[in-house]
Amino acid sequence: MAVLSSQPTAASTDADTDDLIGTALGKVVKALPESVGHQAAMLREYASAAADPYAAHPDPAITSELVDAVAARRRVSVTYGSEAGNEWEAEVDPWSIVIRYGRWYLLCHSHRADAIRTYRVDRVRTVRPTEHGFEPPDNLDPVAVLEENLGLGWEFSTRVVFDAPPTEVAPWIHPDMYAQEWLAGIPVAVRVDGGEELRAAVAALAARFTAAVADQR
Repeated sequence: MAVLSSQPTAASTDADTDDLIGTALGKVVKALPESVGHQAAMLREYASAAADPYAAHPDPAITSELVDAVAARRRVSVTYGSEAGNEWEAEVDPWSIVIRYGRWYLLCHSHRADAIRTYRVDRVRTVRPTEHGFEPPDNLDPVAVLEENLGLGWEFSTRVVFDAPPTEVAPWIHPDMYAQEWLAGIPVAVRVDGGEELRAAVAALAARFTAAVADQR
């Protein structure tokens, strides 16, 4: 299945039919076997989901190319840009595209890393088809695999504990954001248990906030 949403949304609208992404998704849904057509149709519900302040909007042409590659089971070469501004190329087998809390992720096998990778679609700069096909893993559950591998390949490991029920915290989980953007805005108590780099970043941020309200007299 080419595209899945990892969270429930409201009923879909007809607005996405004029959008390149919506058109690409529509082609995929129509091409799928009837046995999975009902489940696949749910992906279109993303169009009317509640607005997410952290939602990133991928390039429609790039998204369409990736959706086509997933549906055709065609390996592609992608140019990817990190948040720090670095770029690299990698050949990947695109297994699926998953929408998770407003962000679009490419779930794939990277031949550069020889491992499963999850790439944000809005950071994919170019897509170039190759002559190679691929077969995705049997009984692939894209949403589950994305959740298991979302943090793999990152430079630093961390552990953050929230003093709230999972359902209350889930909408605020954006682990690919900087601590300054993310942790400071979460309206629940949080404790950084692991990751010296993250602990140092949070401590520095706390010091800045403390200085901002310090008595200057």
